[in-house]
Amino acid sequence: MRLSTANLFDVSIANLQRRQNTLQQQQQQLTSGKRVALASDDPTGAARAERALASIGRVDANQRALEASRNSMTLAEGALGDANELLQQARETMVSAGNASYSDAERKGLANKLQGLRDQLLTIANRADGAGGYLFSGQGSSSPPFLDQAGGVSYVGVAGSIATGNLESFALTVDGRGAWEQARSGNGSFVTEANPNAIDPTQAAKGWIDSGRVTDPTLLTGQNYRVDISGTAPAQTYSVTNLDTGAGVASGSYASGQAIQFDGMAVAITGTPVDGDNYSIAPATNTLKVFDVLDRAINELKTPLRGSAAIQQSNSGRIRDIDAVMGNLQNLRSQVGEQLNNLDGTETRLAALKQYSTEERSAAEDLDMVQGISDFQNQQTGYDTALKTYAMVQRMSLFEYLR
Repeated sequence: MRLSTANLFDVSIANLQRRQNTLQQQQQQLTSGKRVALASDDPTGAARAERALASIGRVDANQRALEASRNSMTLAEGALGDANELLQQARETMVSAGNASYSDAERKGLANKLQGLRDQLLTIANRADGAGGYLFSGQGSSSPPFLDQAGGVSYVGVAGSIATGNLESFALTVDGRGAWEQARSGNGSFVTEANPNAIDPTQAAKGWIDSGRVTDPTLLTGQNYRVDISGTAPAQTYSVTNLDTGAGVASGSYASGQAIQFDGMAVAITGTPVDGDNYSIAPATNTLKVFDVLDRAINELKTPLRGSAAIQQSNSGRIRDIDAVMGNLQNLRSQVGEQLNNLDGTETRLAALKQYSTEERSAAEDLDMVQGISDFQNQQTGYDTALKTYAMVQRMSLFEYLR
C-alpha cells in the first residue's frame, strides 16, 4: 500500500486542527469556570443545572415576598404596641375619673385628654405601610380605612387581609375590622348594664352593677336577663327574670355588694338602689369597637350633674370595655408576633434550600479547576508534540531528500 506525501500532510493537519479545537475548549472552560456551557456539552448535566436554577429562582421570589411581609408585619406589630400604650393611658384616665372629689369641670378636662388619645389612636388605625397602602386596610384600600364622621368612626376598608401569591402565603396586611371593631363585649361571656328606674324612667339607677363573672360555663344559656330591685332598705329584695323565656330564675334578699348567682353567672350590685331599679344582662358579642368605647366615655365624662352611682357605673363599664378592646388588640399583636416568628423560620428554610440548589447547580455545570488545569496541560503537551511531528513529516519529502 502506497502512502503519498500529500496524504501524510493532510492527516497531520487534521490532527493539529482537532487538537487545537480541543485545546481551545479546555481554555474556554478554564476561563469561564464552567464545564457545561451548552446543553450539547452534557445534556444530563445541563438538565440538572436548569432544574437547580429554577429552584433558585423560586427561592428568590419567596424571599422577596417574605421580606415584604416582614416589613408589613413589623410595622403592624409596632402600631398595635403603640395603640395598647394609648389605651392604657385611657384606662388610667378613666380610673382617675372615678375620684369622688372631682368636679364636673375636672371630669371634662379628663374627657379632653381622652379626646386627644382617641385622635392619636385614629392616626395609628390609619397608619400607612410605606408602600402606598395602609396597615389595617384589610383586603386593600387606596384611602384610609377608618373614617371619622359625625356619628363616630366607621371602617370603610374591606374586611380580611391580603397575602402574597406564593405557596407560603405570607400576610401583607392586617384585618382592621377584626383588630379595632370586633372585641368581645362585657366580660367575654355576658354584658351588664344599668337601666333607668322602672317606676320613674327619668331617674337613673341609684346602684351600679359590676361586670360579673362565670361560675359554671356548662350552665350558661346565652339568653337575656333582668335583675329587679324591689322594696325599700333595709328590707329590699331582688328577682332575676329570663327575658327570653319569661321565667324567674332567682330571687332573695338584697345586700349591697353581695353576689347574685343564677344559670352559671354571678353579678353584684353595689350602692343604694331604690325600688324599681333594674339591670340588664345580655350575651356578649364580637361587636365592641375601640372608638365607640372612647366616644361613649368622653360623652359620659362631659355630662354634668350626674350622681355618684351613675359616675361609678359609667367608669366601671368603660374600664371594662377598654380592657376588652385592649385584650383584643393584644391578642392580635400576639398573632402578628407569631407570624414574624414563622417568617424567621421560613427564611432559614429558604436559605438552606437555596444553598442546596446552588451546590447542585455547581456540581452539574462547574469545572473542577484542578482537573481542568491538568487536562489543559495534557492537551497543550499533545498539541506541541503534534506540531513537532508535523515539522518532521515536512522534511520527509523527496525534494527535501534530494536537496
